[in-house]
Amino acid sequence: MNRRVAIIGGTGLSRLDDLRLTDEVCLNNPFGEPSSTVRKGLLSGREVLFLARHGDPHRIPPHKVNYRANLWALKEAGADVVLSVNAVGGIHPAMGTGHLCVPDQIVDYTWGRDSTFFETDLDFVTHIDFGQPYDESLRQTLVGVLERLSIDHSAHGTYGVTQGPRLETTAEIRRMEADGCDIVGMTAMPEAALARELGLPYVCLALVVNPAAGKAEGAITMADIEAVLSSGMEQIRSVLRTFVAEV
Repeated sequence: MNRRVAIIGGTGLSRLDDLRLTDEVCLNNPFGEPSSTVRKGLLSGREVLFLARHGDPHRIPPHKVNYRANLWALKEAGADVVLSVNAVGGIHPAMGTGHLCVPDQIVDYTWGRDSTFFETDLDFVTHIDFGQPYDESLRQTLVGVLERLSIDHSAHGTYGVTQGPRLETTAEIRRMEADGCDIVGMTAMPEAALARELGLPYVCLALVVNPAAGKAEGAITMADIEAVLSSGMEQIRSVLRTFVAEV
């Protein structure tokens, strides 16, 4: 049975140009306003959902994204699985600029975000199993797509999630590297945990858009990041088309 894929577009992917739009859904949401409407459409002949994490236009910083409203909206719109696209910095030497990573682990350094659906009016305290934060079956499907498309990628990696919106200090990156982080970004949490709470299998496709602090000469500029995003998103669109057709 085909499963309906929901794509959450991060920085550089505020809209999915390949999507043949059939509807836009704006549901009453008990958790507030999501970042954007949920767009329904056809991609590779399959119905998919698309939501822009930072809004369209890109206006919502990572620490202000209403992750609960976004995941709730996708679930109510009929999502069966979620593919998240994230722009990240590279910590491990293998994670060079333009590299794609399908992470399998997360270290969460964020704070103060609304990070669970299970906090009020509970019949009992609920704890989710989060030992493997990404769905392994979806990860293997995504890795298989990257292999068949001959796209340079890493099939594993630990995603360190920082608060933002500022980039990290060199000392913070040294700490994260010591903690085992391979890439750094600002949006994997609480998004991944909320998907697990809703029973939505969740996978991440991360594009390395810059070396992390202290990993290259000179300052990190938004112009450099935007140039990588522009070139890398075409590859990502190709991956999305193939992934949707397979799932």
